[in-house]
Amino acid sequence: MIYLDHAATTAVSKSVREAMLPYFSEDYGNPSSLYLFAQKAKKAVEDSRRSIAGLLGVNPREVYFTSGGTEADNWAILSAFYSTMGKKSSPSGSEAEQKSSPSSSEAEQKSGPSGSEVAGSDVAGQKQRQPHIICSAIEHHAILESCKFAESLGARVSRIPVDSEGFLNLEALEQAITEDTVLISVMAANNEIGTIQDLRAIGEIAKKHGVLFHTDAVQAFGQIPLSFSEMGIDLLSASAHKLHGPKGVGLLVIRKGVRLPAFLHGGAQERGFRAGTENVPGIVGFAKAAEEAFAGMSEREKRKRELQKLFFRRLLEEVPGIKITGVNPLEASGEKRLSGNVHICIEGIEAESLLLLLDQKGICASAGSACASGSVEPSHVLLALGKSHVEAYSGLRLSFEEDLKEEELEFTVKAIREGVERLRKE
Repeated sequence: MIYLDHAATTAVSKSVREAMLPYFSEDYGNPSSLYLFAQKAKKAVEDSRRSIAGLLGVNPREVYFTSGGTEADNWAILSAFYSTMGKKSSPSGSEAEQKSSPSSSEAEQKSGPSGSEVAGSDVAGQKQRQPHIICSAIEHHAILESCKFAESLGARVSRIPVDSEGFLNLEALEQAITEDTVLISVMAANNEIGTIQDLRAIGEIAKKHGVLFHTDAVQAFGQIPLSFSEMGIDLLSASAHKLHGPKGVGLLVIRKGVRLPAFLHGGAQERGFRAGTENVPGIVGFAKAAEEAFAGMSEREKRKRELQKLFFRRLLEEVPGIKITGVNPLEASGEKRLSGNVHICIEGIEAESLLLLLDQKGICASAGSACASGSVEPSHVLLALGKSHVEAYSGLRLSFEEDLKEEELEFTVKAIREGVERLRKE
């Protein structure tokens, strides 16, 4: 088998498995219990928290463990929304809304309850605030669906466009901000096309306007350097299974001073903000996987960059009608695209048919986000880049690690060429 879908998930490494094992059947105590046996599990959780905090340069008390990236994204979006419900805005709020960009007006028309329904009547020159959230048009579904849900509760959401390479329109972002904007959420790196956003520039805009900045770093964590403070990030989501850790565990980093309501209610776990018995083996595995990912990042990325360029060159040489999606690493700086990402659109075929042919040859690849698998809709990411529906259905994603052998790469290129030739004849 040639596994080329690392953006969907990764294998748990041997060292991560070994680190996790004692907490399944030896030190299996509940971290919330007071006796000494359970405190071994408690120590493991807190040691893991300190380890991950150190990698990000944050205080351990700013790291909150979750069940994965999706929960962390939901927490960021919905808690930012809930934190402003019932607050009042000044009469000048309407003026600020009139200055918003066309994209925010369009988003407002698509929202659930209308602004007048949410705002309520004007009382003593004030009206109830309608929380406003800004995200990019190419966010992961965990963000987009959370925003849709917030809209159904009365929020207004602006979805900012991107250019043909997937970079956020920073001017449109700043124009969309109003006095009711409570959160800007922009992913660090796109899960389909690998485009890496300028988080520092986005953070500066957010800070300038006093707006919280959240980044979904699920694809970027452990792959590229991330400086929480230098980039002006207030909230950051990550997930263990994207970097050879276990499934079912993630985190949300909440900068000190950011006040959000609790997300899950019940016990006092995670300092009362995320109730539920901690997944001790998962948390330990997450920390171990993160330590390994950060330690070998530079050397690993160098090799993956070489493989990425070779992959694109060979595909362009062997398969007619291919277009590179997003940043072209053969022409642009490698810092603008994840090194383990290859995404192409192939003229004259549908990617799902090609995936079946590749699968028959033992090659695992993807037509887009694993979370959208089974959807009959074309990729929203490719449509946001300006691709037609036909082009969007032809998108193929290959995501790999540094241990990919060149003979495996060549075998894959050949299989894609043969598959495309067969499909074009049908």
